[in-house]
Amino acid sequence: MDVSLCAGVATYCKDAATPFAAEEGLTGLLTTHEGAVGCYGNQAEFSRDELQMLDNEGRAVITQHKVNCQDKEEALTVINVYCPRADPEKPERKQFKLHFYQLLQRRAEAILKDGSHVIVLGDINTSHQRIDHCDPSDKDDFDENPGRKWLNVFLHGVGQEEEAVEAAEFSEVISTLPGSGGKFVDTFRYFHPTRANAFTCWSTLTGARQTNYGTRIDYIFADRHLAKEQFVAADIMPEVEGSDHCPVWGQLSCSLLPSTKPPPLCTRYLPEFAGKQQKLSHFFVRTDQKSSLPEQSETLPGSQEEEEKRENLSPVADKTGQKRLLKSDSALPKGKKTKSVKTASNPQGSLLSFFKPKVTNVIVSGDTPVGQRENRQKPDAVAPSQISRTADVSATAGGEAELRCNGSQPCSSTEENEQRTPTPQAAKKSSSSVFWKSVLHGPPPPPSCKVHGEPCALRTVKKEGPNMGRQFFVCARPQGHVSNPDARCNFFEWVDKGK
Repeated sequence: MDVSLCAGVATYCKDAATPFAAEEGLTGLLTTHEGAVGCYGNQAEFSRDELQMLDNEGRAVITQHKVNCQDKEEALTVINVYCPRADPEKPERKQFKLHFYQLLQRRAEAILKDGSHVIVLGDINTSHQRIDHCDPSDKDDFDENPGRKWLNVFLHGVGQEEEAVEAAEFSEVISTLPGSGGKFVDTFRYFHPTRANAFTCWSTLTGARQTNYGTRIDYIFADRHLAKEQFVAADIMPEVEGSDHCPVWGQLSCSLLPSTKPPPLCTRYLPEFAGKQQKLSHFFVRTDQKSSLPEQSETLPGSQEEEEKRENLSPVADKTGQKRLLKSDSALPKGKKTKSVKTASNPQGSLLSFFKPKVTNVIVSGDTPVGQRENRQKPDAVAPSQISRTADVSATAGGEAELRCNGSQPCSSTEENEQRTPTPQAAKKSSSSVFWKSVLHGPPPPPSCKVHGEPCALRTVKKEGPNMGRQFFVCARPQGHVSNPDARCNFFEWVDKGK
């Protein structure tokens, strides 16, 4: 299985909503413990391998709760899903998505038939109606999309007709609306049948959230009797940022009856979390830093050469310039030598100590070798306040120069001397900079888009094909509807390969 296709779903329950049963997946193949929800429906049209593949990506978690509805105890099953995306470049994923939809419907209807109320929520990855899409006119086959056809079968339609005929039976009203054959209701549309521009997902690559150019693909579906009798509100929260999706929520009037003990699927009972899962308060307790520090020695890779090992083991040279070997080297087997951490005798000071200027008196003698003369003529920059305001510079016939301050003439700083006479290192650095600028070209200057007259954004083609890797310019504004003046215009220009 391709790791990139792995998903993940989690359901967090308060103590007041502790479930009586919990299960991973839709097929039942992942259930190896007691306390499962059960009711799997008819899976005859799927092979075992297909069922295993549909559950292998971690796209469903089911919890079953007990609720008190009008002094009557009833079961409520929550199916939390992350439905697959139909990748246009991978035709097999389109079929995988439809199979997941079919399996989800069979499981939800089987649980409903067994007597439990059912809520299906999560990222369904399909916008249902045209009102749920930012620009449905761009899709000629909008209503022919297989995902939308499935939603029409899975859902009851809800619209203004229901509000106009309050006395009519619920099932009779919705039978004339799109998606009249299903057993579930889109709770958002149940309470907001005509609200437009209500989206839950936006493209982060194009900044579409700024112009609300998105889709509504996150839902809370409930069986029609639960939606009619117990739901009091449902809405979206587009103001909450932090993801390319926004939260959705629903509120019920019935009260929850918590279980005294979570089901075995609860993470506190899973072997991989045994003894490791902590409460949130544990993260704010002061711990002993010594116990949390890693060991000071670790094994060096066996592939290193002997000289590299010695250098890593003892990076500091002795006074004679030769590298010293540790006494423990001879006792260690080949390829198993360990690093030694040497502590500096002088503790490191504060960060400000790195920015304090150093005062250096420069005395150059004619007897000094040229190499040492160059090194000694590069003192650190001296702050003007740390030297006298005036100085005399005198030179003797022997070639000695001395810097003396006597209060009669302005004193020249080290920075001024360096500017007058560039050092060989500075000249080398300058030539190196010129070389790399000639080899490595920066990004080309962006043109201005024709509509807004603003600098364009540089993009790169990542889709496989003849233009893979080519760069182009587009309007830098966020994506939006063509009627929105604040949205991106249709400017496009390829980057010349010669630039």
